[in-house]
Amino acid sequence: MDILSLFVIVPVLTVLILAFAKNLKQARIISLIGMAIQFAMSINLIFAYIKERAVNNDIMVFTKDAVWFESLNIHYSIGVDAISVVMIALTSIIVLAGVFISWKIDDLPKEFFISLIVLSSGVFGFFISTDLFTLFVFYEIAVIPMYLLIGIWGSGPKENSAMKLTLMLMGASAVLSVGIFGIYFNSNADGGALTFNILEIAKVNIPLAAQNIFFPLVFVGFAVIGALFPFHTWSPSGHASAPTAVSMLHAGVLMKLGGYGVFRIAMYLLPLGALSWSNFFLVLSATGVIYGAFGAIMQKDLKYVNAYASVSHLGLVLFALLMLNKTAWNGAIIQSLSHGLLTALFFALIGMVYGRTHTREISKLSGLMKILPFIGAIYVITGLAYLGLPGFSGFVAEMNIFVGAFEHPDMFHRILTIIVVSSIVVTAVYILRMVGKIMMGPITNDEYRKLPKATWYEKVGLVLLMIPVVIIGVMPLGLSEMIKASIQPFLERLL
Repeated sequence: MDILSLFVIVPVLTVLILAFAKNLKQARIISLIGMAIQFAMSINLIFAYIKERAVNNDIMVFTKDAVWFESLNIHYSIGVDAISVVMIALTSIIVLAGVFISWKIDDLPKEFFISLIVLSSGVFGFFISTDLFTLFVFYEIAVIPMYLLIGIWGSGPKENSAMKLTLMLMGASAVLSVGIFGIYFNSNADGGALTFNILEIAKVNIPLAAQNIFFPLVFVGFAVIGALFPFHTWSPSGHASAPTAVSMLHAGVLMKLGGYGVFRIAMYLLPLGALSWSNFFLVLSATGVIYGAFGAIMQKDLKYVNAYASVSHLGLVLFALLMLNKTAWNGAIIQSLSHGLLTALFFALIGMVYGRTHTREISKLSGLMKILPFIGAIYVITGLAYLGLPGFSGFVAEMNIFVGAFEHPDMFHRILTIIVVSSIVVTAVYILRMVGKIMMGPITNDEYRKLPKATWYEKVGLVLLMIPVVIIGVMPLGLSEMIKASIQPFLERLL
């Protein structure tokens, strides 16, 4: 069995075994074992990739190919580069942490963990696919369980939020499918056979007219799940209604499919279209960065604050990708990793606070650091990392993005960059406001003095997410060099 297919097979086997679980204890132990194996596999993949890359200069390594539908030339075709590898590692960390954070779920636990792991199998399949059709199938497998996870296990107006999310993402999928088939029917522009294989299509000179038509379709189709302004409205309501682990996967993993798809498909296969449309989408992404930051500062509910902050920080990813240079792209990928870890941390912390105080309203919370020291300490550290403090992953990501953006000498790019950089000030305001109001100050509610401390499984989940945030911040060079090597083929397509 090849090393990559196991990332789909292990979740499927875990789900099959989970189907026979008889109680909560069995469900969570099976889920923990399955996702711990997946996590160990992702760590092994990193070292295996580094070893393989030392002797293999192919764009993708560990490639495998098997015919799926011969008449349409659809294959189960897989492979990874450094970008895929780090995204797989991110997913495995957040899914494993999500299992720990959901340790005490008592409402249909077996069905909850099955839905969670099915979603993760779609994400893993998406990141390893090098066939457009197969990639799209895994994308839908990842998206569909969100409706159940929010609609059944969510809170508040959960049915409305689940339906809004589903309709927006299904609409985006319809647009994306048109773009994918547009690429497919132009994949023989140089006289070859029609193909869905990404590496084969990259060798074809798709006509400029076709690229200008299909690039915005593919870009928007993927960018909607990455909270592109003005198609972001599904995200805050979905986050607010989702249970904690689902919010973690939603923001930390699922929304990363957008930026990855934009980079892997739209930018790589339609480079001339990217050059033509980049300025238009730059304006939208810059607007999303500022809008999300100001939206966060206006919120009174902790989940809504983090949801709008996600819109802002994911806008940075799209903004960096549209700058079309190595430094900004390196920042975009690190920002995807950083945002995934930090947003998952924030949602986990918010879930722990809500589970004890039964409120997410900022005005009703105060002095929690004295009562919940471990949760409070991680909350403060996460907040500082989120606003880009040196020594954490956010600083590395944002510095690369802003330096890469300033590499453009023209006034248009410089002005947009200054506008986007100003979002850091707004981010500092809402982060420091939250930390100061919730964690510091006097204890205003005597009932909070009896709140239970963090449990062992909550601590494990938080530490799992915090460790890579610090590692990326303190030792970023190895990661950056690995990513930059995989970015080079994308740059060559733009020249």
